[in-house]
Amino acid sequence: MNDHPTSNPARRRLVLAGAAALTLPGISRAAPAPAAPAPPANWPTRPIHLLVGFPGGSTPDMAARVLADALAAAYGQPVVVDNRPGASGNIAADLVAQSRDDHQLGVVINGNLTVARMLNPRLPFDPAHDFAPLSLLATAPLLLVAPAGAPTGAAFLDSARHAKSQWNYGSVGIGSVGHLGMELLAARAGFRAVHIPYNGNPAVVTALISGQIQAALMPPGVALPQVRAGKLTAIGLTGGHSTLAPEVPPLSDFGPRLDELEVWVALVGPARLSAAAQTRLAHDLPALLREPVPRQRLFNAGWQLQGSSPEALRLRIAQETRVLGAIIRAQHIQAS
Repeated sequence: MNDHPTSNPARRRLVLAGAAALTLPGISRAAPAPAAPAPPANWPTRPIHLLVGFPGGSTPDMAARVLADALAAAYGQPVVVDNRPGASGNIAADLVAQSRDDHQLGVVINGNLTVARMLNPRLPFDPAHDFAPLSLLATAPLLLVAPAGAPTGAAFLDSARHAKSQWNYGSVGIGSVGHLGMELLAARAGFRAVHIPYNGNPAVVTALISGQIQAALMPPGVALPQVRAGKLTAIGLTGGHSTLAPEVPPLSDFGPRLDELEVWVALVGPARLSAAAQTRLAHDLPALLREPVPRQRLFNAGWQLQGSSPEALRLRIAQETRVLGAIIRAQHIQAS
């Protein structure tokens, strides 16, 4: 692409930090978008670029590619997925925030829009002001997993309580959904654990299988294949029963309620995105994503389709930011 901002590259290179955030009890789910009047068809006029802060084959990347195909079919313009991995998605998010290209959007995760600035005050973009929220695309619960042969149900939580500080858990990084979610679970279930960050979900899975760590909270699309292969033990799901993992019980069946703990992906543009682009996307996205093919492809990639209005996404961002701020301050969590 030739339209990426290049101002102050040194300022942005090393200060980007943060990771996937999570939803918590008391946070409302996005409501279906209300019907909107048909916007004028004066956008897009050329190819659209979707920036994704994670590598090809990651769950955010797969969601972005489903969206790209749906937009290309609807608008008759090429839609290019541009992977810019690094800093838990914040490198790509910063490029979107600084963009002056009306055809450059971003597929981002919870953390980029909520906890990123709390974890690192030096972050070069401000999630509250530098983006135009467009739609909550999809959500997924989290699956608590342990090494093969671990106890299940309430016995698993009892083993964590008796292990005291010798019990370790892994995540994909400080401030990630797995990190903050496990801190919440530990506080509510009454156990202590040591956090060990890893460079990506494959490394977390490897550490679980080898017994280096005793647990992790992961998206079902990542962990469930290992469970079904007998390499990991499924303990429970955040939220209620899910069609993404129908054989796994909710954690609330034997432990604390974590009903709203989710990972999600959303579509955003820069705050300066034109009214024509914002209006058309707000009008078209819910219907486009609810077509059978995109819906099934998202499910196959481990996502539950949402397709919210911009207003519902703004509300979710604001609510999560308030709640997560309290958790991060209480635990004195900062990006390394």
